[in-house]
Amino acid sequence: MSSPAEFYHSLPPISKAYGTLCVLFTVAYQIGLYNPKNIALIYEHVFFNFQVWRLITNFFFLGGFSVNFGIRLLMIARYGVQLEKGPFERRTADFLWMMIFGSLTLLVLSAIPIFRSSFLGISLVFMLVYVWSREFPTANINIYGLVTLKAFYLPWAMLALDVIFGSPLIPDLLGIIAGHLYYFLTVLHPLATGKNLLKTPMWVRKLVARWRIGAVAQTNTRSQSQPDPVRSTGGAFTGRSYRLGG
Repeated sequence: MSSPAEFYHSLPPISKAYGTLCVLFTVAYQIGLYNPKNIALIYEHVFFNFQVWRLITNFFFLGGFSVNFGIRLLMIARYGVQLEKGPFERRTADFLWMMIFGSLTLLVLSAIPIFRSSFLGISLVFMLVYVWSREFPTANINIYGLVTLKAFYLPWAMLALDVIFGSPLIPDLLGIIAGHLYYFLTVLHPLATGKNLLKTPMWVRKLVARWRIGAVAQTNTRSQSQPDPVRSTGGAFTGRSYRLGG
């Protein structure tokens, strides 16, 4: 069995970086280094006080140490990592662009009063869950040892659990909307029309190349990625992802 350090170093770069930042923000909060109000997404402060950092920092706060925080972190470690090592293998720039596009979509949605949210980290994590469920729709998932279902239904099952436990629904709904928009623009629409409306920008590819993080996907190529078998709670499975490369 590998040590925690070996496991951490084996994680793909984008999921590892995001999960690490979430942990660091929570640790800093727990020891009193900052007040969450100072990093929350408050558009009045962004536009009138020019506190533009709020557009970014709000994504790294998943709350204080708690069971819910642990669950969100495990979601990154499982679903984010399986995406980055599976359908997005050797496509680090595309995975980073998915995260950026999801963040931008959530920022726009959060500007709508009914969807107003001060912290969008949970929504971004839920977006990863949604995209994973579409990439591995036939995977068997066991939820808390109570019920086994196909991964395609996982986001909706988790949404139902939030209803039962009285948790806010808006963060999950925002993640589903952002995830479906990304999946529609990069998978469903290209399959139907042959046109990719959401290509990974060149600046993202150059950023990945400059920082030497992971692999840069080649441009103007059509790819069909077949992820390796991945073990899931409840059984092993293989998934198929059809995607037009940027």
